[in-house]
Amino acid sequence: MKRFTSFILALLLVQSTTLFAQDYKLPAYQKFTLPNGLTIYLMEQREVPMISVSAILPAGAIYDGDKAGLASLTAVALKHGTRSYPKAKLDEELDFIGASINTYSTKEAARLSAEFASKDREKVLGIIKELLTAPVFDTAEFSKEKNRVLVRLNQAKESPRAVIGSYFDKLIYGDHVYGNVVAGTPTTVAALTAKDAQQFYHNNYIPNGSAIAVAGDFNSKEMKALLTKLFAGWKKGSQPEANLAARPISKPNENRVLLVNKDDAKETTFYIGAPGVSRNNPDFVSISVINTLFGGRFTSMLNDELRVNTGLTYGANSSFSPLKNGGSFVISTFTASKTTEPAIDKALEVLKTLHEKGIDEQALASAKNYVKGQFPPRYETSGQLAGLLTDMFWFKFDESYINNFQKNVDGLTLDKARQIINTYFPKDKLQFVLVGKAADIKKIAEKYGKVTEVQISAEPPKKAF
Repeated sequence: MKRFTSFILALLLVQSTTLFAQDYKLPAYQKFTLPNGLTIYLMEQREVPMISVSAILPAGAIYDGDKAGLASLTAVALKHGTRSYPKAKLDEELDFIGASINTYSTKEAARLSAEFASKDREKVLGIIKELLTAPVFDTAEFSKEKNRVLVRLNQAKESPRAVIGSYFDKLIYGDHVYGNVVAGTPTTVAALTAKDAQQFYHNNYIPNGSAIAVAGDFNSKEMKALLTKLFAGWKKGSQPEANLAARPISKPNENRVLLVNKDDAKETTFYIGAPGVSRNNPDFVSISVINTLFGGRFTSMLNDELRVNTGLTYGANSSFSPLKNGGSFVISTFTASKTTEPAIDKALEVLKTLHEKGIDEQALASAKNYVKGQFPPRYETSGQLAGLLTDMFWFKFDESYINNFQKNVDGLTLDKARQIINTYFPKDKLQFVLVGKAADIKKIAEKYGKVTEVQISAEPPKKAF
């Protein structure tokens, strides 16, 4: 009886999750643009007395030029203090009211996220306004942060999984700005100064091309007035390199292998990949469903073969990393040095099986249910919703992604799935990055394509391979 009751409860949970996914629609929101070009989103969520803020600005690593790591350090340095809030006072004020503000940079953009009690909205929004419009870039604090970054960069070379992404991006994107290393290198970071950050801020932290989303417990009319008052004076800027990432990305015309030698390695960490898709690709939902089956969940084809059936690794997965003007696809895992060849062969075999045999109706139905069940919880909190709104702004997709999600998932047929596989999942011209002991695996690497060997270093390569 107990087992039967548990089964019924589990069944009801699955049904309720599916119904939630079917009914889920993006909550109502307002969108307006100030004369200086700043786009603002407002979404009332009155259930909890909290407010979340997400801001996005055209100030990512693609604008670093020859100063890799500058965008990242600049974003962090915003919290080193403002005209009205020196760092000690800023930290004290936020700590006293239990508010959090984080600033960071990605490849394409700088981001700010914040969460605080709705009763403190005027104070915290005032602080956010100062962080975005009046940072001081304190020299002493910048130097401390730079030293922390240098320590992390030098430690990272001891962990293949910490550095392989940078090598892969350089192999995939070449000299395109998407190949820029977000964290920088020890050489470039060591040369950076607070003045560099201040100049980068002046060039890139501008209202036009930026967006702020506020979600939570507030009155939209009052919030609109407050934000207009705070940000209307932010001067519009010019950014001549705004379309820097829009230039074409060269696609590989053959299999290539980048072998990153780590003499003391006892295992091989490897990526197998290819160019991917941009975030606003109309097939994004269908791609996500197929990738869920292939390598996006624990019971995926990749993990079943490489972990469960053969024991070659503790886990294997695949993912698409979409950007505004492109992206990448990658199969990733690690294995003992002696099983490097069978692990790579097995990963390639699974990819070949996907193309030759495709998927069946039962597997497709399973993936659909999984994806629909995972979807609503991603957009439950005010912080998640604020982040979604700035993503919509940056990647240029609209609420139909949310509102039609169920329909798009259910509409994926076996015929469409075959088209998705053939179009977006690579079958040739694969790009391999292997991090391991070259003496043990170089002959193996040569089996998969033309090999370029480099030494693992805290200095990722500056030039394309």
